[in-house]
Amino acid sequence: MQRGSILGYDLNEKNCQISYYDEKKEEPETLETAIENYQIPVLLGYYNERWVYGKEAKKLLVVREGEVVTDLYQKAVRREKIHIGEKDHDAVWLLSKFISLTLEEFEEIEEITFSVPYTDIDVSKMLKGIGRHIGIPKENIHVQDYKESFCQYMFYQPKELWQYEAALFYCDAQEIRAYMLRKLNTVTGRGRDLFVTVDEVASAKMKELEAIYPVLNVDKAKDADEQFKSFIQNVFDKKVISSVFLTGEGFENNWYPNSLKVLCNGRRAFLGNNLYSKGACYTSMRRSFALDDGPVYLDETKMTEQICLRMRVGGQEGWHPIVSWGTHWYEADGQWEVILEDTSDIEIHVESLAGEELQVETVSLEGLPDRKDYSLRIQIDVMFLDEKTCRLTFKDVGFGEFFPATDFCTEKILKLGGIHGQFNSMS
Repeated sequence: MQRGSILGYDLNEKNCQISYYDEKKEEPETLETAIENYQIPVLLGYYNERWVYGKEAKKLLVVREGEVVTDLYQKAVRREKIHIGEKDHDAVWLLSKFISLTLEEFEEIEEITFSVPYTDIDVSKMLKGIGRHIGIPKENIHVQDYKESFCQYMFYQPKELWQYEAALFYCDAQEIRAYMLRKLNTVTGRGRDLFVTVDEVASAKMKELEAIYPVLNVDKAKDADEQFKSFIQNVFDKKVISSVFLTGEGFENNWYPNSLKVLCNGRRAFLGNNLYSKGACYTSMRRSFALDDGPVYLDETKMTEQICLRMRVGGQEGWHPIVSWGTHWYEADGQWEVILEDTSDIEIHVESLAGEELQVETVSLEGLPDRKDYSLRIQIDVMFLDEKTCRLTFKDVGFGEFFPATDFCTEKILKLGGIHGQFNSMS
């Protein structure tokens, strides 16, 4: 492989960016498109019966040659049809073409995480479908939003940078948004797990930013600097901030010297535009290397409940999750195989981060054939029907040539609290 096989892919309306795991440095590196430039314009062009992308497509747009698809990401999200090259194409297919072209120099991709401004079930299915289309196994494709990417990035920074709260400021041509990484308080008895979240705590539309980006207007810059300084002071009021990160094209011009003094007062500040792709790459690394000892990221879209069965894993018997908290319900489907001892039922534990009460459910195994210990093999299928309803299916799959499978099959429907109204109670 030319560069690496574990990737993070930042994708938004304007640009994309790729970070890959560097085995020599044992950390993510970002693919440069030019000296100290990591951004690839999200543009797809068709000229002389050839597909081009990024800067080459941008040149076609400037000289008005060929056909160029703009606003590609949003058109794909809206599932639009686009006429290009004498054919009608699905925008999702065109986005898939764009992504595959940007990944051509990566010979074999083992794991990839897409980082996008916002994700839901439709965005997740679309990007996972694109990943499978370009040859990546579905279980090795992940999708997360920018807030989670910031969180994953911070997990791998020195602990003193997020000992307390860590701030992220995003700035484009019209707006500044502030985010805060903080630790969550959960009920006791959850082991050593650390739960964290990222909140959008403030935003401001600033007309002055239109004048200073991309050409610096001195008077407007002074006004914007004063407004930004006041914005920071309001965000930081009564908070203990360990570190500050600035990202977005609006911070490229040095128009905020007075604000920077406030940002750096007693804390470290960082400027850069590859935080999201690196955060996504860290997620791919955690998945690829099975690193489960880090903090768990939660937000209002993630499950605050987990479903456990008593199993022997790696020689250790205990309650092991078949659905873990911190996952999206629409990504929690799975399949397990367990070998049972002599038992008449299976006990299920549903643990909640929002309350101390343990939900206990049982599944009767009446009808299973009598076999010696450890010769009963059961397949457990987990399927979420919606955010509050989980269906568990238990099926006898036999034990090799010794015991053929029977027609035993039973289901259990679990009613969960859902994602709304629980997360906000974990202050």
